[in-house]
Amino acid sequence: MSTSRSLSLLFSLIFCVTAVADDWPQYRGKLGDGKSAESIGDVQWPAEGPKVLWKAETPLGFSSFAVADGRAVTVVGVDGKETCLALDAQIGKELWSVALGSTDYGAGGGDAGEPDNRGGDGPRSTPSISGDRVYVYDAHLTLHCLDAATGKTVWKQDIAADFDGRNIRWASAASPLIINDAVYLVGGGAGQSFIALNKSDGSVIWKSGDETMTHATPHYATINEVPQVIFFVQSGLVAVDAATGKETWRAKFPYSVSTAASPVSEENLVYSSAGYGVGAGVFKVDGSEDAAEVWFKSNELMNHWSTPVVHDGHLYGIYEFKKYGKAPLQCVDLATGEIKWSERGFGPGNCILVGDKLVVLSDKGELVIAEARPDQYNELARAKVIEGKCWSTPAYSEGRVYVRSTKEAACIELR
Repeated sequence: MSTSRSLSLLFSLIFCVTAVADDWPQYRGKLGDGKSAESIGDVQWPAEGPKVLWKAETPLGFSSFAVADGRAVTVVGVDGKETCLALDAQIGKELWSVALGSTDYGAGGGDAGEPDNRGGDGPRSTPSISGDRVYVYDAHLTLHCLDAATGKTVWKQDIAADFDGRNIRWASAASPLIINDAVYLVGGGAGQSFIALNKSDGSVIWKSGDETMTHATPHYATINEVPQVIFFVQSGLVAVDAATGKETWRAKFPYSVSTAASPVSEENLVYSSAGYGVGAGVFKVDGSEDAAEVWFKSNELMNHWSTPVVHDGHLYGIYEFKKYGKAPLQCVDLATGEIKWSERGFGPGNCILVGDKLVVLSDKGELVIAEARPDQYNELARAKVIEGKCWSTPAYSEGRVYVRSTKEAACIELR
C-alpha cells in the first residue's frame, strides 16, 4: 500500500470516529431523551475494570454531568451553598466553581439509602451547556446564566420573585431544558407556570399555564409533526407548543408526595411514572385535547427518579420504589406495560442508551454495560468505579462515560 493511500485511509478512519462523537450538553443528553448517537464496540474489561482516566471530588448531591466543549459541569454542595463546578473533561482539573443558592431544602429526603450508603443530600438539578454559556436552575427557582470559560454571571432570572414561583417540598430538582434558542423552565405561578426564555439574554419568549410543578424535568418531543414540551406537573401531563407555549394536549395522572422521573416518548406514545404508590402508564397523543390512556398500572413499574430510555418500542430503566441496592433494571414493552425481563441488584441509579447498549450506574457506584434487547438480559461488563451514593445519571461523550456520586466523580474510557 502506498504512503498516500495509507494516509488517506488513516484520515478516513479519523473522520469516521470524529463524525459520531457527540456532546452531552444537558440532563439526559442533547435532546434530554437519555440517548447518545455514539456507539460502544466490543466490551472486554480486564479484571481490574475499565480504564479510569481521572477522578475528582464532588461533595453532596445528585446533580449529573453536562459535557461539551472540553468541559464537564455539575452542581455540588460546598459550605451550605449549591455550587456549580466546571472540570476539564480530559483530565478532571477544576476550571472554576461558583456558589449559587442555599442547600437548605427544608427536609432531609436525600439522606435515605442503604444502611451503609446513606446521606449526601444536596443539589439535584443538572446544568445545561449551550455555546459559551452554562445554565443552572437552582433549588430555589433562580436560573443562572454563567460564562462557560470563567463561571461569571452573564444574567439571571429569579422565577420565585419575578414569576410568582411556587416551590414544592424538598425544593426544585428540575433541570433547565435547552432546545435551539430557548430555555424551558417549570415553576412559575398562575399564567406563567411554564416559561420559555431567550438563552442569550433571559428575556421572555412566552409564558403560560397555571399548574404546580413536580421534581420532574420537562421532556421535549416532536409528536404528530408538532415540536412540543411536555411538563409533568401535579395534575398530570401537560404538553405545550414549543414555539408559542399554547397547550396542545393533557392527560390526568395521579400525584402523591413527589414525582421525579421525567416523561419519555416514542412516536405518539408518552410514558410517565411516579413513586409513593402511584404507578405508571402510557398515553396516546392523537390530536385531541385529552390524550387517550393506553394502559395504567397502579403501584407498579414505579421509576421514582430513575427516568427510563425508550428504544425500539421498549423501555429500559430501573424500577420499584425505595429498594436501595436491590431495585431491578427492567425491559418493559411500551405499548402494553409487559415486563420482558428483570435483573435485580441495581438500586435507584440510572441508565442511558449509547447506540444499542445500555450504560447503567447502580446506586452503589457499579458501572454496567448491557445489551438493549427485549428477549433477554445480557450483561457485557460490570465494575465498581466510584464510592458514595449514586442517584445521578451517567453522561456520555466522545467515547467516555462521566459518573458521579455524593463523594466523587470519575471519567471512564469506553472506546
